[in-house]
Amino acid sequence: MDYVVKDGEVIIVDEFTGRQMPGRRWSDGLHQAVEAKEGVKIERENQTLATITFQNYFRMYKKLSGMTGTAETEAAEFGKIYNLDVTVIPTNRQLIRIESADVVYRTEKEKFEAVVNGILQEDNSLANGIRQYHERGQPVLVGTISIEKSEAIAELLKKGGVPHQVLNAKQHERESRVVAQAGRKGAVTVATNMAGRGTDILLGGNPEQMTRDHFLKNKLAMPYAAAPAVIGADPAGGNGAAPAAPMVLFQNEGKIFQVPADQWKPVYEQFAEQCKAEHDEVVALGGLHILGTERHEARRIDNQLRGRAGRQGDPGSSRFYLSLEDDLMRIFGGERVKALMFRLGMTEGVPIESGLISRRIENAQKSVEAQNFDARKHLLEYDDVMNKQRETIYAIRRSALEGKDQRDYVLGIAADVVRELVDTFCPREQHPDQWNATQFLAESNAQFGIDMKAAGADPSTLSHDQLADAAAEAVTKRYEEKEKQFGADLMRWLERRIILDVVDSQWKDHLLSLDHLKEGIGLRGYAQKDPIVEFKKEAFTLFEEMMARIDNETIRYLFHIQVQQANSRLRSARRNLRLRRNQTRPRADAVAASAAARAGEPQHLPAVAREIERRQQRQQKELQYQTGPAQAEAPKPVKVGAKVGRNDPCPCGSGKKYKKCHGANV
Repeated sequence: MDYVVKDGEVIIVDEFTGRQMPGRRWSDGLHQAVEAKEGVKIERENQTLATITFQNYFRMYKKLSGMTGTAETEAAEFGKIYNLDVTVIPTNRQLIRIESADVVYRTEKEKFEAVVNGILQEDNSLANGIRQYHERGQPVLVGTISIEKSEAIAELLKKGGVPHQVLNAKQHERESRVVAQAGRKGAVTVATNMAGRGTDILLGGNPEQMTRDHFLKNKLAMPYAAAPAVIGADPAGGNGAAPAAPMVLFQNEGKIFQVPADQWKPVYEQFAEQCKAEHDEVVALGGLHILGTERHEARRIDNQLRGRAGRQGDPGSSRFYLSLEDDLMRIFGGERVKALMFRLGMTEGVPIESGLISRRIENAQKSVEAQNFDARKHLLEYDDVMNKQRETIYAIRRSALEGKDQRDYVLGIAADVVRELVDTFCPREQHPDQWNATQFLAESNAQFGIDMKAAGADPSTLSHDQLADAAAEAVTKRYEEKEKQFGADLMRWLERRIILDVVDSQWKDHLLSLDHLKEGIGLRGYAQKDPIVEFKKEAFTLFEEMMARIDNETIRYLFHIQVQQANSRLRSARRNLRLRRNQTRPRADAVAASAAARAGEPQHLPAVAREIERRQQRQQKELQYQTGPAQAEAPKPVKVGAKVGRNDPCPCGSGKKYKKCHGANV
């Protein structure tokens, strides 16, 4: 199982844990193809906005510590990556779990047959299989390394008529409920090695979970109500209301339910007595038995599976069933283990149980762990390169987000940009006659909107140093003019807003470039070059280019920004002035209506936005003052009479023909 369809979404399922991973998506269009196949809404391709490895994320904390039952096998990695020591603390109660030696079969089919029906004994009887444990009443937790293997075991159990529970992505919401009851008498639970972590398996069952299931099954649990209805009114509040009955609240599949405490208590006590009796029976039978169907690559995961049994001094047992077709045995055990197995007399259906084989398997696990550690360390080396860049970018973002004054920062990068233009087109090493003055003036105008010649930075009359100083001074003067035009508060807000937008956009593209770089950087090894060193060089070049783009884009936006709405209203006012004689009245009405509408708007806008609104209102008032007061009523339409012919008498009463009088110019 690779994914599940839930609520109209395709959700990826972790192959090893069997848990759903909401928010994770396949890349390169694969997720969209699966969505099209399943007939759900096709979402857009994701792009990485921020990335960090767990190692660098954890190292951001000033203090690191933790507690786990399986850290001893990873002590070397904790020491090298986090500089942490691992200390083993003895258990509170003595561990009495029986850990049997591994049994190894030739094929996976033989192994699964033995898992379900038992191991062939010397007297040709079968023992220590799921069927035998279930018939005896001893609970069994079957651990697999993947969902595929867990479903294969479940299918065999179904055919064999053995009742069982399967825990995978299809029962994700029921995970804790299923695992909590895995210690009941005769229970058979099939799960991946890491499913249900964090849930303690109580021998004999969990009475609290059984009580919840009872009320849910009989529909006696009510949906959670508001707090006063649950807690009850205060009898001393003077309202005379009796307090509501106390409730027991619990959660099930994301919903909260409530049961009156007086109903909950007797049912809970009944199940508690039942679980106590089952607990004693299960302890007498040997406690929970852990049956592993395959060794995991990491010993830590196997130890986690074993650790489900024998907790808090309870009895328990564990055994792993292996085959030569398992991935660990096939890839890392090698031909040496296979040859050893045949020398020990391996035949079909008969397992080999040997401490030597177990040690070989453990050595193979150590080799895999070392390889995986090297891979994680290799990935960390790549991320360390990005981490320096990440710190630089996030320092810029944090400064803008915290509302710090960015004026000096903007003027600093503006001076750097203009001096770089001088160095590029008017280099010190060349004679002024060889300078590309035309390009310098064009680039300066495009970047800053400044005519450098008019501003006193003329390349034809100044030396290199004088030109750089004059250009920097012109840029600073232009920015001060822009600041007066917008106001200091608005300019500070624009600086922070534009810096954030530009940095986020460029950083997102930079991460995409680094992803593409990492995909092919390993091929440099064929040229006898260290990929890490090559990645550092290429990544640094890309970072410098990104920082240059951030500076240029920020300056270009800030120096060219205009209040378009205010300018359009100003142009409208000028046009109204030109057409005042024949069109002023209707336009004045419209302006007055707009001003009245704006006056009625709620005053909850930010200070910068209110400043823009006030400026626009002032312009409207000036326009209304210049065009005269609004007319009380709309102008009446002019009625046109009958058309006058050219040879008819002129309507003015002069006695002349119309064509000789007022119609002469028509």
